[in-house]
Amino acid sequence: MGPIPCHKTENMSKTYFTEDYLEFFKELAKNNHKEWFDLNRKRYEKSVKAPFQSFISDLILMLKKEDLEIEVEPKDAIFRINKDIRFSKDKTPYKLSCSAIVSPGGKKNKEVPGIYIEAGPEDFRIYGGVYMLSPSNLNDLRFHIAANSEEFNKLISDPKFKKQYGEIQGDKNKRIPTDLVEAGEKQPLIYNKSFYFFVKLPAETILSSQLLSTVLDYYQTGKPLGLFIRKAIHY
Repeated sequence: MGPIPCHKTENMSKTYFTEDYLEFFKELAKNNHKEWFDLNRKRYEKSVKAPFQSFISDLILMLKKEDLEIEVEPKDAIFRINKDIRFSKDKTPYKLSCSAIVSPGGKKNKEVPGIYIEAGPEDFRIYGGVYMLSPSNLNDLRFHIAANSEEFNKLISDPKFKKQYGEIQGDKNKRIPTDLVEAGEKQPLIYNKSFYFFVKLPAETILSSQLLSTVLDYYQTGKPLGLFIRKAIHY
């Protein structure tokens, strides 16, 4: 018998964020420079950084009960608010959302499926699957799909998966290995370079006392497909 879904066994009603979380980013969008941020740094610490870290900490604790391979801490999962502007035309220094990836690899290994969270003033996003794969892992995943097409098709056609996430997203290659062409004709997703799925919820979702429960429900829906991908890749 597998683990009992954690979101059904514990009371997780808790409010993590206030409206100032969203308001901070709205104002930052109009004042995206160091001077404004420094003047509002204490506000950022109180209304943005601390509550987001608290939420991700609780999310990690719950997911560790579901997935024994997850051993990351919040610092391993939460991305910095500072942007890497070295190679970008957009030189504004700060991101307009907080984000984190909770998975066995955390933010250092984005190839391992888990759950990716992005909370901004426009929407609240939950992602699953994989966005960037090495050539060897991509090849292994494609062959894994071809060899287990019935299982894969069942996962992506699951009614709850389709209702919550829709379908798998990702850019495609025009060419794939010859050995996969026949399988690719039957399942066009084999041409994908990435295999991710996501949902956009209202930004105000983060203000709900049921936020953690909501995220865990989406996690449960995407988990079987994530485990399917993990079987195929080496990490």
